[in-house]
Amino acid sequence: MAETGASGNVPELPKGAPGSEIARITLNALSGAIPFAGGILSAIANEWSQRDQKRVNDFLLHWARMLAEEMREKEKTILEITARLDMKDEKTAERVASPEYQSLLRKGFRDWAGTESEEKRILVRNILANAAGATFVSDDVIKLFLEWIKNYSELHFAVVSAIYNSAGITRGGVWEKLGRGEVREDSADADLFKLIFRDLSTGGIVRQHRETDGYGNFIQKAPQRHPAQRSLGTRTMKSAFDDSESYELTKLGDQFVHYAMTDLPVKIEFHADGTSDQQKTEGVSS
Repeated sequence: MAETGASGNVPELPKGAPGSEIARITLNALSGAIPFAGGILSAIANEWSQRDQKRVNDFLLHWARMLAEEMREKEKTILEITARLDMKDEKTAERVASPEYQSLLRKGFRDWAGTESEEKRILVRNILANAAGATFVSDDVIKLFLEWIKNYSELHFAVVSAIYNSAGITRGGVWEKLGRGEVREDSADADLFKLIFRDLSTGGIVRQHRETDGYGNFIQKAPQRHPAQRSLGTRTMKSAFDDSESYELTKLGDQFVHYAMTDLPVKIEFHADGTSDQQKTEGVSS
């Protein structure tokens, strides 16, 4: 039986074809996905034994299934975005049809390899859905948000969420909020936690808390002296789970949360019979 994906059928590849014919049949079946590979594989197919051909056949079949699953996820995401847009609103309709928004869609789906989890897929969906209506930031900033989703892990975004919900929280507080147990300072977990904060800080998403004046200018911190520590002669470095310095999101980080972690309500719900709640409502009213 053939498996069906959003982009078409994934063929059930032959299991008993003789010798070097297996890979050629496989490549013919996948020519739409990898048209450049047929000549390469044909050139070396005669050098493989039947067992080698079977291994290549199985590998390419798994690849085809992976591509089909990726297309199903993209189709699902497009439908979910569409269901959240109010196409009766003129501004939204113009925005969705604009070259600028189409460029955002292309970027979002071109970077799809980075969305290796359901959590990241939802972040991409939320950004593209919110970008169709909200105008708080420019499209350049939206593209940056999509880059963040591609480059950062789910744990990065869990830290962002923890800081957003508790502005002024310390690194130790974030670790506790994530539900992580106690670990040594020289452990891989501690190194990873420090790396995440370094990534988010250099990426412009989080920063240590800073006081501002009435005009929004940041006020320099007064140098702190710790005579007691000097007298004790402590030699330990700052902990990865420090509880003295507080962190907050930058304005970019705040807007990222607004776009990526805020789900628009569904305006049209689809049913198994192919109809929508909107169609049923219009049918009753008419």
